[in-house]
Amino acid sequence: MILDSFDLQGKVAIVTGCDTGLGQGMALSLAQAGCDIVGVNIVEPTETIEKMAETGRKFIDIRANLMKLDDIPGIVEKAVAECGRIDILVNNAGIIRRNDALEFSEQDWDDVMDINVKSVFFMSQAVAKQFIAQGEGGKIINIASMLSFQGGIRVPSYTASKSGVMGITRLMANEWAAQGINVNAIAPGYMATNNTAALRADKERNQAILDRIPADRWGTPEDLAGPCVFLASAASDYVNGYTIAVDGGWLAR
Repeated sequence: MILDSFDLQGKVAIVTGCDTGLGQGMALSLAQAGCDIVGVNIVEPTETIEKMAETGRKFIDIRANLMKLDDIPGIVEKAVAECGRIDILVNNAGIIRRNDALEFSEQDWDDVMDINVKSVFFMSQAVAKQFIAQGEGGKIINIASMLSFQGGIRVPSYTASKSGVMGITRLMANEWAAQGINVNAIAPGYMATNNTAALRADKERNQAILDRIPADRWGTPEDLAGPCVFLASAASDYVNGYTIAVDGGWLAR
């Protein structure tokens, strides 16, 4: 049956940045599909822990600072020690810094690039080595952005990093597909999360955004559930190196 190919019973997924918002939503969707979750966060994901308990799946809480690479080996080691294996990696952790390009600082450039694209590559590298050691392939899902496709304004390092995410998604797919490792990305559109609260509170800016979205609404974390489970499951075994926009039609406008 086709629905069996979406079943994630017995799988183990690492999800970075799952304390709130989109990361939390994806972690919960994977758990609801059958995964045990290894959550990697810089703060304690109190709300996620509570919501995960309702799914009946195991949740391993790991504290790490992905702005540096030092913690990555320990994340993989603890995930394997606690769960026996890794099947899925969702690289969701990220930050944004805003300023005019003429005033943008080197520190804001480096901080965003370090966590948004450098850590994505090296987390993927470490987990891909584990996939290869297990000999059964695996799934890597990177979180891109509308700014993987567009330039934006006042977010130079974010735009560069998310363009980079789409690029390394293709690169890693090229190199690892023959090993049974699928690497793809999701590019969320304008989502109603705590990160966009200020935009939604600005009546003029909010309306301008809605006027551009054919679906005529902001997205929600639940809108990423289906695409995330699809890319994590056997249903996507022949999808490699692709970035799926989940944007209510924003890019089609």
